[in-house]
Amino acid sequence: MSSGIQIKPKTAVQKSKTSPLPRSVEAAIKPQPKPSDKLNPKTIDPFSAYSQPPSTFAAIYAKGGIPCRLVHGSVKHRLQWECLPETVPFDPLLVTLAEAHSDDDVFGRGLDALVQLSAVVGPSLNGHLKHLLTNLSRRLMHKNFREEITVALEKLEQYGGKATVAIIKSKIPTYCSIFS
Repeated sequence: MSSGIQIKPKTAVQKSKTSPLPRSVEAAIKPQPKPSDKLNPKTIDPFSAYSQPPSTFAAIYAKGGIPCRLVHGSVKHRLQWECLPETVPFDPLLVTLAEAHSDDDVFGRGLDALVQLSAVVGPSLNGHLKHLLTNLSRRLMHKNFREEITVALEKLEQYGGKATVAIIKSKIPTYCSIFS
């Protein structure tokens, strides 16, 4: 009993149409967008793994390279130092703190922290000041931070003494001393 349907074997021309393309040709052909792509735009999957690599600061902090921890409170958060701030090794910690972030808000907080550290350690910071001033001189050109950086430089000079002026002027020649 045959149903009357005959299946023809594929011819050579039909076989060549269905054979896979070489890899170089496949890479050159881009898939055509579907009409439904306009109706269903691609969105971010909130449950996917975080794909952006951590910043230099985040990586060093996670490895314990920064001798403090953030203590979370119900309302207020505070820093808990593992050693006295006077004994913190400046190199490479301060360089990491100064160069790791480009966010304006973080930069402002880092500038405040630098001034506070200078108040605690005084002239001991002068040996590391050149590395920090490079980043400050770049931001000094932006009008958003000009006044804050100028005040910070004056405080660094005040706490670091007269030797600090020469260091600041080597990186920022337009700086005017508060002692002049």
